[in-house]
Amino acid sequence: MTLTIGDTAPDFTAHTTEGTIGFHDWIGDHWAVLFSHPRDFTPVCTTELGYMAKIKPDFDARDVKIIGLSVDPLDNHTKWADDIADTQGTAPNYPLIADTDYTVSKAYGMLPADTHGDPTERTPAENATLRNVFVIGPDKRIKLVLVYPMTTGRNFDEVLRVIDSLQLTANHRLATPAQWQQGDDVIIAGSVSDDEARQLYPGGWQAPRPYIRIVASPETGAAH
Repeated sequence: MTLTIGDTAPDFTAHTTEGTIGFHDWIGDHWAVLFSHPRDFTPVCTTELGYMAKIKPDFDARDVKIIGLSVDPLDNHTKWADDIADTQGTAPNYPLIADTDYTVSKAYGMLPADTHGDPTERTPAENATLRNVFVIGPDKRIKLVLVYPMTTGRNFDEVLRVIDSLQLTANHRLATPAQWQQGDDVIIAGSVSDDEARQLYPGGWQAPRPYIRIVASPETGAAH
């Protein structure tokens, strides 16, 4: 099963470092980021979990909940958290799923359906596909999927940037251009006719081409 943008994020019940959760109930009316890891005690993932803990207030400010996943059991998660605190300066301050029966990994298409056996006997290389980031909206639909190789640490500042775009465009009929940052100019969505755009943006817009209609971000006022 391959999940893509617009699909409903599979619901599940799982044991985590913060107790047993039902995923959709845990999300509630919030946004969520689910990010997965091949195994506990892996070097790149150690840096990632520590960094996510440091910038959790930035996710909180955007009403985004964070949850991690690895196939290791809870006792390994607890020991790993100590290592993360010692080496990265911040322990995980969000739940980490113990996906020991691979239920979540399979439901999200990250491991083959026939995966089985003791997760602690699997090497990180066997779980290399557990390097995904899913951004999920309050409607429980997937808004973003990122897949990284084991050797490349993930850029969670980019995840925040995309969430800013997703939340803006969820509330306005807009799109964001390349390299967009919060507050930058935006593009009127192609689904908006010029007549509709005149009503929405009576001050007009810049149009280097008829199909590229640039306005100021709603947070920054009138069109430039």
